[in-house]
This record gives sequence, C-alpha cells and structure tokens, in this order.
Amino acid sequence: MALQLFSLEGKTALITGGTRGIGQSMTVALAEVGADIILVQRDTTNTQTKELVEKAGRKAIIYCADLSSRDEVKKVVPMIIKDGYQIDVLLNCGGIQRRHPSAEFPDDDWDEVLQVNLTSVFTLCREVGAHMLSRSSDVHGRRGSIINVASLLSFQGGITVPAYAASKGGVAQLTKALSNEWASKGISVNAIAPGYIATDMNTALINDPNRASSILSRIPVGRWGSPEDFKGAVVFLASRASAYVSGEILTVDGGWMGR
Repeated sequence: MALQLFSLEGKTALITGGTRGIGQSMTVALAEVGADIILVQRDTTNTQTKELVEKAGRKAIIYCADLSSRDEVKKVVPMIIKDGYQIDVLLNCGGIQRRHPSAEFPDDDWDEVLQVNLTSVFTLCREVGAHMLSRSSDVHGRRGSIINVASLLSFQGGITVPAYAASKGGVAQLTKALSNEWASKGISVNAIAPGYIATDMNTALINDPNRASSILSRIPVGRWGSPEDFKGAVVFLASRASAYVSGEILTVDGGWMGR
C-alpha cells in the first residue's frame, strides 16, 4: 500500500534545531509516522519537543552539543553511535540569523553564522554519512536519508544578511555534492527551502510594516507560512516515498519562487 511508503517504523532520526518552530514541527511529524528521535540541543533544559515526541508514542533522547563549537559538533555523532544507536535519518534544521548592513558586518557574526548554518551541517552529514555507509543496505537498497534545511536565500541574496545568504547557498550546493556521491549507495540527500514563515527568526521582518506588506503581496498563497506546513515535506523526504529523489532543494514557500 502507498501509505506504507511513508512509514518510519523502526527507524531513528537525529535532529538539530528541533526545539521550536519549523524544526519542532518536523520532529513531531517524523515521530507521528513511527520514528524514534535523537535531539541535539545546547542543553537539556528545554524538554518540550521531547515530551511531544513521547506523547506521539515514540522514544526521544537528548544529546548536548553547541553547533557553534566545531569540537562539540565533531564529537556528538561518535558518542551516539558508541551508545548503540543506528541513525536512519539526519535532519539538519539548526540555524541562526544575524542582520547588519553588509559594509558593517562583523567578522565574529560572519564566522558564527557560517559555523552554525554550514560547517556544522557538513560535519554532521560527514559523520552520519560515514555511519550509514558502514552498514548494509536494507531490502529496498536504502541506507538512510539526509535532509538539510536551506532557504529562499539559497537562490536569492536577501538584504542585510550576507552571512545567512552565503551559508544557505552553501547548504544547497553541499546537498547536491553529497547526493552525487551517495545516492547510488542508498543514501538520499535532499534539502527543504522554507519561504517566509511566521517564526522567531523572522520577527524583524514581521515587525517591519513595509517589508511585511511587500513580502505578503508576493506570496501567491496569500499568507505567511506556518511550521505545520513542513510536516508533509519532511515525511516524504525521510521515507521510502522519495526513494528516487536526491539532490533536490524542495521549496515550501506558498508559491514565492514561481512568482
């Protein structure tokens, strides 16, 4: 049955950025179709997503790592594997934003955005990819799914966000590069590019009446997106339903890119 293509029963997903917004919604969606969840968080004080996963009837565990620290990011996957977990899905949703006029953009903010949004994504893809490659494929010839979170700024430049645009352009190209190496080995590598979504990251835009009005007028659907709009996309890309999809940047943008 077609519905079975979307099942993640018996699978485990490793997720960054799952504590709020889009990341939390996608985490819960994966749990709702059967996946157990490993959350990578800065600390264990925020247990809301863990509780939502458990409410959906799945297991959830938190590992601590600060995505702005190269050393911590490099250590977290080996630690998870050493503890006996098999990672079937990697969802890289962690990200930060810094806004300054480009002529005044500080080096420290540039370095932090690139580390969190791009370098940590590569590191986790590398470590999880190696883990997936080290084991045999399943009866369907699959070893796992990797999903990165890109952005409309993977395609466009934005305003006063040069580091974010550079990082998300990098995520899109990294996704394609890894797909070229790993798709034939049973690992699909794709990305989701959110449009303008009503989350904390876009508070500055939402609170700017001129920008908010200009953005809304261009969205064919006629509304800003919500975290719930990403549930179907992430389940599709994580599951066998997308077995012949790899290297794709799936925009979830209310039609923005088609305008």
